[in-house]
Order: sequence, then C-alpha cells, then structure tokens
Amino acid sequence: MGTLITTNGVDMRNRSAHWHRSVAQAYFPLDLNFKEPDRFGGRLDQWTLGSVSLSRLRSEALSYHRLPRHVARDELEHILITIPAKAEVYFAQAGREVHCRPGGYILERSHEPYEFSYGEKADLWVMKVEATALAEKVPVPERFCGLQFNAIDGVSGLFVDMIHHIPERFETMNLDSRRAVGCQLIDLLALSVHADGRTLTSGSSSVRAAHVSRAQYFIRQNLHRHDLGPEFIAQCCGISERYLHELFRDTDRSLGQWIRDTRIEATKKDLCLPGLKLSIAEICYRRGFSDLAHFSRTFKRAVGCSPGEYRKAALGVFPPDGPA
Repeated sequence: MGTLITTNGVDMRNRSAHWHRSVAQAYFPLDLNFKEPDRFGGRLDQWTLGSVSLSRLRSEALSYHRLPRHVARDELEHILITIPAKAEVYFAQAGREVHCRPGGYILERSHEPYEFSYGEKADLWVMKVEATALAEKVPVPERFCGLQFNAIDGVSGLFVDMIHHIPERFETMNLDSRRAVGCQLIDLLALSVHADGRTLTSGSSSVRAAHVSRAQYFIRQNLHRHDLGPEFIAQCCGISERYLHELFRDTDRSLGQWIRDTRIEATKKDLCLPGLKLSIAEICYRRGFSDLAHFSRTFKRAVGCSPGEYRKAALGVFPPDGPA
C-alpha cells in the first residue's frame, strides 16, 4: 500500500513540527503558517510510481512558503502539479498569481520561491516529477508555472481521471507496472499542456521551444510510422518543412538524429519490459525501423551492445557463468 502520514494521535503541541516534517518528506522543505494552529488536522497519502510521486493531501487551512534559503539547499529541481479537488487554492511565483478552483491544475517550480495557500479545508492531488524528466516532453516547463490549466475536458480529464484511479489499483501493480504508469502520467501531462493554446503564446523565445515540443511529442506518438519524415511531420504540426529543420538546429541534434535516437530509446524501453512477448524483429518494426539488420547496427553503435544482449542484461538473463 502507499505511505500514510496523519496528525491523528499526534499531540496538538507537536502537530506543527510533525506536519513540517511530513511536507518536507513528501515534497521539499517549506515554511508553514497555520490559520488555526490549535485545531489543525491533516492527512497525507503517497504512492511511488518509479520517478513520479503521487500524493493526496487533505488538511485544514494552511499557507506554504518556499523561501530562498530552501531553494539554495536543493540541488535537484522538481515540478509539482497540484490539482485541487475541494476549495480554491492561491499560488504566486515569479510575478504570477493565480486562484485555482477545482476543475483546474497548476504547476509549481521548486527552484523558485513561491507562496501557496488555501483558506478553508482542502483536498489536493499532487504529482511530483523531476524537472529534467518533464523537460524531455515539455521544453522549459517552468514557463508554465503560475498558469491555470484545464483539468476536466479531453486529455486533461483523462490525466486527472487516471490519477484518481491509481490508489485503488496500486496494490495490484508490480514495480515495473508502477514505473510504466508514472511515465504515462508524464506523457498525459505533456499532452494536456500542449493542448493549451498558451504553449504558443508564452513569449517570443518560448514560441520556438513550444513548436519544438509539439513536433517532438508528435514524433513520439508516431514512431511506428515508416513515413515519419520532415514533410509529414511539418504538415501535421502546421509549420513549414524549412522551419521544422530550423527549429531542430536550435537543439543539439538534427531532426533525423532526433527521430533515430528517440526510436532507439523506445526500443530500449520495450526490450526491458518483462511482460512484452515480442521478438526483437517485432520491436524493431513497431518502432519504425524497416530493416532488422540496419536496426541492429544502429542500436549497437548507440548503445554499445546488440539488442539481444541488451534485453538479456535488462531482464537479468545471463549465461551460466554469470553476467559478463
């Protein structure tokens, strides 16, 4: 089962310190101001899904302050995605303020001071993800901190629905399944953010990053297509082929290199899945490679071993003498 932290059974004089520790453990250090310290109560449930942490926080009115001294201590940056299920929440960071009601969600950056509060009893779902992991799907994710996103319609609703169902399914999932679900949550979050028109209007330099992000997401979703080339990608993303190539020149890889590397990463994940009963040839073709020999050579150049050797090592299948 997930982790449960509660103030039940904790002496009222110790509840403040207890909740400070609980919040720091679940998210990161924050200063807390209690509206009614003598009546405060809270419950925090937490589930680990590989690199993603999901929690449900229910408590009396409270304000949280992320201060410069907190930021200075943390080396690893995280993004919190907060989804209020009950009561409006207030969030302010980097000159932006937002009042988010149930039906929306907000992003919060750990490496920037902020204030977060709610004036009445609240029920919040919070997803915590490393900023670098989210940045692979949403370039410069911090530019969206302090904006309210839809949490009801379309893929956004699917993202939130999936979060709500995780606690009841958590015990029936093994570690590999939990990691896979965590990755899927990041993918759904990215798709939800991309569906918002503000991804293209958040500053002139960010427009290009947003176009790159949408193109990269489209590529990931269409790796199986053998016709996945510049003309097709540009047409489906609503930009010119010339502009598409220009966008990828802003990154460290050309468009062709990015497609190839993304396909290799996808095949690596497939090869690591113990429940995936596909041959290496089937994995090769489902990820868009049209020639098995070419795929094997490309994989070995990129990874340092053959696909078969990689699968055996990933699944712990070694020769009788043990791992090499």
